[in-house]
Amino acid sequence: MPTSENRPAALVFLHSFEPGGVERVALRLVARWQETGQPVSLFMGRMDGAMREQFADAVYMSCAPETRLPIRHFETLWMIVQLARHIVKTRPRALFAAGNSYAVVAVAMKWLLGQRCPPIVMKISNDLIRPDMIAPYAVLYRLWLRIQGRSIDRLIAMSEPLAAQIAREMKVPPSRIEIIANPSLDAISRGNAARPATPESGRSFCIVGRLTRQKNLALALRAFASGAGETDTLTFYGDGPERSCLEKLARHFGIQARVRFAGFVPDPRAHMRHHHVLLLTSQYEGLPSVVVEALDAGLHIVTTDCCCSMRWLLDDGQLGMIVPSDDEAALARAIEQAPAGQQNMAGARAKAAQHRIEPVAQDYLRAFERAARAEAATASAATHEMKPITGYVQ
Repeated sequence: MPTSENRPAALVFLHSFEPGGVERVALRLVARWQETGQPVSLFMGRMDGAMREQFADAVYMSCAPETRLPIRHFETLWMIVQLARHIVKTRPRALFAAGNSYAVVAVAMKWLLGQRCPPIVMKISNDLIRPDMIAPYAVLYRLWLRIQGRSIDRLIAMSEPLAAQIAREMKVPPSRIEIIANPSLDAISRGNAARPATPESGRSFCIVGRLTRQKNLALALRAFASGAGETDTLTFYGDGPERSCLEKLARHFGIQARVRFAGFVPDPRAHMRHHHVLLLTSQYEGLPSVVVEALDAGLHIVTTDCCCSMRWLLDDGQLGMIVPSDDEAALARAIEQAPAGQQNMAGARAKAAQHRIEPVAQDYLRAFERAARAEAATASAATHEMKPITGYVQ
C-alpha cells in the first residue's frame, strides 16, 4: 500500500484519447505537471483515440485492463468499476474530474468508496443552463446538479460569471468554489502566420471542434450560406457523427466548393493563423479554449451567446460579435459584417494571456492541496469528537 510520501498528489481520470476539449486540456495539464516533477497520476479507461499519438509519449499513465468487450459503448460504467479499484490501490490525496461529462463517475466514487474516496475536485467545463432540454429532462437535470453540489468537495469555475452560476444552480457555498482560468495556451502568442491579407481575396472563416449536435453546426452552414460573400470560405477542423449530414447540407446550399472538412488536427491553433474569423455556434459551452486560442492567433470572433462567460471573455463584444443562440438572421448579419481579422490585438492578447498553462497548472496544484488539507482536518476533527463510552463500571 502506498505510504504518505509516495501517494499521488492528485489522480486524473479520462475515458480515452478520443478528441474533445475537456480531454485535450486535461492531458496538457498532466503533461505539464509531470514535466515539472509534480506527483500527479493519470488513469485511462482505454488507450485508443485520435490524440494518443500526440500525448501517449508525453505523459505517464496507468490503464484499465485490456478487454475484448466493446467498452466504448459503456465507458462510464467501465470507468466506475476500474477507477474505484485503482483509487483503493493507489490512495491519491485528491481526485480530479476534468469536466461535467465525468460527474457521474466522480459522484459514483463518493457513493461507492465512502470514507476511502479522496476529496474530489471537479472543473465545470460547460454552462449549467441548458435551454436545449425539454421540461421533464430539465427538472431531472436540475436535481442532478444539486446532487453534484452535495457530492463534490470543490468545484472549479473558469470565470466569475460561471462561479456565480455554480453557486446558484448547484446550491454550493462560495467557500467550495474556486476560480481558475482555462489553460488554453502553452505560451504567449508565437506570432501571426501569413494569412490572406485583404478582404478582396475573400475572408477565411474556420470552425474548430467536434462535429456534434451540441455545436449546432447546421446553423453555421445556413448562416454562412446567406451571410458570406461569394469569395469567402469556411473550414471545419474536427470530426464527429454529424460530418456526413453537414457535407450533405453544404451541397444542398450550393456552397460545397467554399466549405472544407479538414478532419481532426492535433494543434488547431497552428491552423487558425491562416484564417480571418472564428465561427462558434454552440448551444452551450463552458469557456471555450478555441476562443482563447483564436484571440491569441489574431482572429475576429463571431459566436452565439452560448455560455455565461462569453461576454466577459470578449469584453462585452469589443473582441468579437455575440449573437443570440439559434438566431440565424443575426448570425448571418454578423458573418456579413465580420472584419478580416482581430481589430483590437492588444486587448485580444491581454485577454488570452490570462489563460497560459504555466500559472494555471500551479493554481490547480494549490486547489488539490487545499482540498486534501480540508479533508484531513475534517477527519481529524471527527476523530477528536468521538467520546469514550462511560456507561459501564468495571
